[in-house]
Amino acid sequence: MINSNVYDYVNVLDKALDAASLRNQALANNLANATTPGYKRQDVSFETELGKALGHNRFKSMDEKVGNVELGRLKPRTYTDYAGYSYRVDGNNVDPDTEGVELAANQIKYNGLMAAVNQEFANLKLVTK
Repeated sequence: MINSNVYDYVNVLDKALDAASLRNQALANNLANATTPGYKRQDVSFETELGKALGHNRFKSMDEKVGNVELGRLKPRTYTDYAGYSYRVDGNNVDPDTEGVELAANQIKYNGLMAAVNQEFANLKLVTK
């Protein structure tokens, strides 16, 4: 069991949870700076990196794709969103309403990822009985 790939999905889900947590921090920071002149909203990109890591080979199973993911290269990327765009005269581009919606959507994603991790461990527990 030590040399098997039983934790491949858990490891990838763990990286996704890290990205969702980082995105939550970025969104909260955006809300905290909603009235700061010149502040530009930050966001986190992970789904694109995950898509690249999984590859677009349609002839491999998802198990093979997840097994081949290089976890060290699978990292969320923080970026400045719409750096040249501004809602207000002071140069700030944070819309508190949009940030609240994004924060709620990210929380739902995080909860779904946690449920998936819990299910993976339940499957492992079932198999080891």
